[in-house]
Amino acid sequence: MNGFFDIPSDLQHSWAGLIGLHMREALLPVAAGLLLALPIAQLCGRFRWLYPPVLGLTTVLYAIPSLAFFVVLIDYTGQTELTVMIPLALYSLVVLVPAIVDGVRSVPDETLAAATAMGFGPVRRYLQVQLPIAAPAVIAGLRVATASSISLVSIGALIGNQGALGNLLAAAQKYDRPELAVNAVVTMAVLAIACDVLLVALRVLLTPWMPRGTRPKPTARRAEITPKGAVR
Repeated sequence: MNGFFDIPSDLQHSWAGLIGLHMREALLPVAAGLLLALPIAQLCGRFRWLYPPVLGLTTVLYAIPSLAFFVVLIDYTGQTELTVMIPLALYSLVVLVPAIVDGVRSVPDETLAAATAMGFGPVRRYLQVQLPIAAPAVIAGLRVATASSISLVSIGALIGNQGALGNLLAAAQKYDRPELAVNAVVTMAVLAIACDVLLVALRVLLTPWMPRGTRPKPTARRAEITPKGAVR
């Protein structure tokens, strides 16, 4: 462990500072991607013909190497965090848009009809009815997008030390210190797991109606209750 947390001074950050920088560069693009995906998914839900081309476009964007994005963006945003975060936000759409669309489409027609009868307009119905019911699917997409973003931030080390913990990978080779590479890999893995646990906890908090484990099997003496409360 000697030198494991001894960060080279040219990185201009301590180990804790690199963690904070890494989380900022990873989570802000996911948040931006979610803000973009929500209205896009609403349009895809209302106009079903729009979903295939949107899905195709997000897939094409995901297939573009990050280095190609850097080459295009660096003339406008320079060697900054923004150059790293813009591609990550676009990459997240390939996961978030299908997750939200599938979740919204899973809402029963009877529920939508009831909301419409209560005077809910399309936007209000989407925000207050469809999205809460689709929360498990949305958070499942966020889990994948967050883990992917945490790993991809390290590519920013190729443009002026903007890779946060990924900078340790370059430093490990530069200073012949393999423990720095181990530090980067282990820390990113722990961060991804921690974020995943927090998102699972958020899902549990937002969806109290979902089962929290294996339910006991009904016995012959136990009355079975229907969703409407009638005993059968």
